[in-house]
Parts: sequence; C-alpha cells; structure tokens
Amino acid sequence: MNKTIIPAFRAHVGDWDYFLCLMKYAEVDRAIRFAYELGNNKDLGTMIQRGITARTDEIREYLLNNEHHFLGSLIVASVGGNPTYTPVEMVDNEGLLAEVDREFGVLTFDGSHMFFALDGQHRLKAIKDAITQEQGLRNDDIGVIIVPHYDDAQGRQRTRRLFTNINRYAKATSAQENIALDEDDGFAILTRRFIEEHPYLSTGGVVQVFTKQGAEGELKLAVRNVNVNATAWTTIGVLYDLLRELGFDLDKSMMDKAHRATDQLLDESYAILATRIDELMKACGDVRAKMEAASAIRDVRSPKGKEAEGHPFMRPVVQVAVARALRHLVLEQQELSWDEALRRLSELDWRMASPPWSAVFSEDPTKPGAGKMAAGKGFSELLDSLLLVHVAPGSRAQIQRATKEYRTQKGKRYPMTEDELAARLPAPAPAHS
Repeated sequence: MNKTIIPAFRAHVGDWDYFLCLMKYAEVDRAIRFAYELGNNKDLGTMIQRGITARTDEIREYLLNNEHHFLGSLIVASVGGNPTYTPVEMVDNEGLLAEVDREFGVLTFDGSHMFFALDGQHRLKAIKDAITQEQGLRNDDIGVIIVPHYDDAQGRQRTRRLFTNINRYAKATSAQENIALDEDDGFAILTRRFIEEHPYLSTGGVVQVFTKQGAEGELKLAVRNVNVNATAWTTIGVLYDLLRELGFDLDKSMMDKAHRATDQLLDESYAILATRIDELMKACGDVRAKMEAASAIRDVRSPKGKEAEGHPFMRPVVQVAVARALRHLVLEQQELSWDEALRRLSELDWRMASPPWSAVFSEDPTKPGAGKMAAGKGFSELLDSLLLVHVAPGSRAQIQRATKEYRTQKGKRYPMTEDELAARLPAPAPAHS
C-alpha cells in the first residue's frame, strides 16, 4: 500500500485530537473525497452531490482566472483511526524557536486510510474541477485540518455530529461585509472610495457604515434601513446598490465581481459616478442642500407629526427605486437621455405623501400630516411601477395597470388621474400619406 507523508502540527480542543497540515492541490484531488460518500444512503448522497455541483462554478472560475486566488482550509476526516505521528525537533542552538516547534512533526498514512471533507466541500469540488483545466494549479498549497475518524458506530456518530456542528455554526460573510472588504468587486471598491473621498458623502455620518448593537456598544455593519432619527442620508449597502444601478453603461469589467478592474478604469468610473450622484441629489428635491441647511436631519427625513412632509429621497426604498428607474429608462428602453430623465425627476413633488412616493407611505387617518412608511415587497414594487409612469409612461395600458395596482394595494384611488399621467406619453408618430 502507498504511504502518504504530510507535515503537520498536532493539536487538541474539547474532546478532539486533530492535525494542522499542508497539502498540494494535486494531493487533495487524489486523496480527499466528499462527505456524502461517507454515508450509505445513495439518495441522500445524490442530493448533497447536486448541491455541491451547483455551487462550485464561481469558486472554480475564481481559481482559474484570479491570480490572487486563495482558499481557506479544508476540514477532513481520516477514516481508519489515528495515523502515525512522528515528532520533529528543529535544530536551534540559539534558542530562538523555544515552543515554536511544539507538537510539530509528520503524519504517515499507511494507505488504509480514506479522507472525507467535512467542511469545504464546494472548495474541494472546485479544486478537482479547476486542476483538470489548468495543470499549473496542481502545485498550489492549501491548509487541511485532519480529524481522525473511527469507522465504528460510535466513531460515525461523532463524525456526523462534527459535520453538522461545523456547518450549523459556520457563518458566511454578509453582503455588507463583502462591500467593506472585497478587493475584486469594482463597485465595492468604489463604495468605500465614495465614503472616504467624496466631498459630501465622506462627511461623517452621511453614509451609515455601522450601527451600535447591545448593551456593550459593540458595532455591527449597517444594513438597508436608516433609523428615522439617524443623521445619515443612506447606508453602505444601499450606496453600493445605487452605484451599481447608476453605473449602467460603464465598462462591462466593472460588473464582474470576481475580477478587479484596472486602476484606470476604477478612476474613470469613480469620476462618472461622482457626477451622477451629485446631479441625482440635486434633481431629487435638492436633498443635499436641505440636509446641509437643516438643524436636525430628522426634520428633513420625517418631521415629527408631519411625516407626510418628509423628504422621499431620504428613504433607501425611494433611493433604490429612482436608480432602478433611471437604469431602465436610459439604458434598457432608451426612452430618455440622462439629462432629460433628471429634469423630469426634478418636476415631481418631493414630499412623502405625494404621488408616486405615497406608494410606500401610509398616512394616519386620525392625525392629519402624520404617518409611517409602508413596509413590504409589494409596496416597493408598486413604487417602481408608478415611478415609471410618472417619468416616462409607455402607454395608457401601463398607466392603468399601475393605478389599478395602487387601488388594490392601498385600498383607495390614486391621487392623480390617468389623464394627468398620460400627459407624459410620447407623441404619436405622424401618419404617412
């Protein structure tokens, strides 16, 4: 039988002994199998296998196309019990390595062991797929944590528990964390640059990055909502979405999250988007000027007892809806130029209870002028539809569908008539004689 020798540190935690090892991709491909192969139920194995296959394309392309590719360690069960561990002592005449060589040695597997990935199965599949296309990857290294597994009833139970515990308590990075850290996604890079360099958005508190959580004041990355009393205009996550929508005609490499655009393209994209953000804030009720002039940002977003007078473009749901509408009208339908679309946006009534913003606002019938935001996907989709017919309706049928949906969702007639909205309809083409 072929022996396998791997450099390793021996370690202990809880009731587990394990080994921290280093392996080449080629060794990983040859030696390590998937956790579903450890079980006896073929149907369950097929289900897991399909899930693995469906989720590895992105990792495989990352390995093949990104020169900075790096993968975290795999956690692997070695079936067949403990391998032979041989301690290695480093020659250290000057005493510089005291305690550094503790539990360092080599593992020897006699050929009777089998390896099964308990954590990192998508990475494992991606490695196996990638090295068939690019032989140079075979010499790349990856950390492997090897946990001895005993192939008896008690051993299988312990390994199954370890598998479920690892996956139950593992936590993927959030979308906000990716925006804060990603060095390949061009729009994540630009989002951070806006927060650091833009003349207004870099002003402290204008873009909310963190929220405080808990009695100890620990920080958490802000999500998509802005508290009514917050001093922020928007959040890091919403700003990222706005930049992606407003960057509708940038070089296609900016849309590739896995491959970093060139520094020149990032600079050019920042300049374009900075201009668009400035022009958009001006067209949308001159929100920046109102924030700068206000003694309290709450008075701009939602003045107490007069929430109906609040500024719609202080609300993330409106910000994203406006950016989506611009992308749709300027790029996808090519109905308006950027300048014309902004001009039409500037003519809207930028008060929260006014149409079309009333799609996401509910007035309090007992208190004139008071109200709150109407939460839910249905209301945000309604706003999308109404915003399009306010800015550039395509037909009377489109107007009728949007106003009918408003009546269904809100239980009342839309504040504007179909004829008023139809004033924006394109002029009919002249008849040919």
